[in-house]
Amino acid sequence: MYRLSNAVIGYLNLLTLLASIPIIGAALWVARSSTSCASVLQTPLLALGFVILVVSLTGFIGACFYVACALWLYLVATILLIAALLFLTAFGFAVTGGGGGVHVPGRIYREYHLSDYSSWLRNRISEDRYWRAARACVLSSRECAHIAQWTPVDYLQRDLTPIQSGCCKPPTSCVYVAGMAIESQEEDCYNWRNEADVLCYGCDSCKAGVLEQVCRDWHKLSVVNVVAVVFLIALYALGCCAFRNARRALSDYPYGDNRMAKIGPQWDYHWGRWWRDVRDWFW
Repeated sequence: MYRLSNAVIGYLNLLTLLASIPIIGAALWVARSSTSCASVLQTPLLALGFVILVVSLTGFIGACFYVACALWLYLVATILLIAALLFLTAFGFAVTGGGGGVHVPGRIYREYHLSDYSSWLRNRISEDRYWRAARACVLSSRECAHIAQWTPVDYLQRDLTPIQSGCCKPPTSCVYVAGMAIESQEEDCYNWRNEADVLCYGCDSCKAGVLEQVCRDWHKLSVVNVVAVVFLIALYALGCCAFRNARRALSDYPYGDNRMAKIGPQWDYHWGRWWRDVRDWFW
């Protein structure tokens, strides 16, 4: 029964090993996609798939064949993954605070302002290389095409996504005379054009809408990260038991307090005897 942890670790790592194959396949399939949104996921998916593959293979070999060094590498990799996920979750909550939009009187939807988001997000979205990729992603999503035929009544009665609110229309406060914005209005009112490939894609409100969508997606991802951390901690605890069992099998001495010295016991046997003697002396 004391080697049950090895069996559990072995089966779990076999499942994650098999799960890494479709992840790698999805990354390779995304590489052939022509959409900008999908192509952004290629590198993270591919890296995630290979990390899961290597770590799962190491844990499976170590647990099933009692290879102590493989389990040691597996435990190190697991603790690094836990630390990385904790850092990623904490960093995500730190930089995605704020936002949420401002309620527009008489409308269901909200409008979003770039100043409501963290300086780190504002700096990233303002850089040309990041904004070009985000703008291409918004264009390929065809969010604005979904509301192109809306009437003014629809804008009063229906909700908008953050991207539709920020990129597909001018701010509600804008006033136009003969299709031209009058003076003394915010800059986004002048950046708006009624052409399908222009609209308000150059507006700060569009960048704010993209950041709002990023924050919402990040909060959902944080929930997944927390669940993954709990799972990895449980897996790490089982891995420690499996590592201990592998060392016992390798040094060839039985489990329990009444241990008998075998021919050529390894260093951990002598260390364990020393530690028990020190513990008995103190107690």
